[in-house]
Amino acid sequence: MAGYFLDSSALAKLYHAEVGSAAVEQMVPHSAAAILISRLSVVEVQFVFAGKIRSGMISTGEAAGLRHRFLEDITNGVLKVVALTGDDYEGAGALIERHGASHGLRTLDSLQLAVALSLHRARAVENFVAADKVLCKVAAVEGMPVIDPESPPL
Repeated sequence: MAGYFLDSSALAKLYHAEVGSAAVEQMVPHSAAAILISRLSVVEVQFVFAGKIRSGMISTGEAAGLRHRFLEDITNGVLKVVALTGDDYEGAGALIERHGASHGLRTLDSLQLAVALSLHRARAVENFVAADKVLCKVAAVEGMPVIDPESPPL
């Protein structure tokens, strides 16, 4: 069974309740499929936690707990981390060329999508999971099945 690739926008929902958290929570712990994330997400999710501290949504101690749970999920194999390769950077550049001006695709999002598309072509993941509307649209245009946990199922 092919797995899911979670962008940071969806991944953060596993660790702090927000719109779409329930959808991601149902997908991840009960899935027989692999849950893959890029190495970039390890940094991006910690940035999300820092933003929640800055906005007053969580305390520094709460963020430390979220970070611990996140890293524990990686250690325990709940989340499988995929390294970025030179091909991913080239793919990201091509994505920016195709979608940067027309859709506003951002640099780090292009890297996430390049990794996901590579894994999709290798049949390691079936679905791209993200809560970023632009990223979801570009992924769909590129032929990747998309799940937006913030959107109700059709």
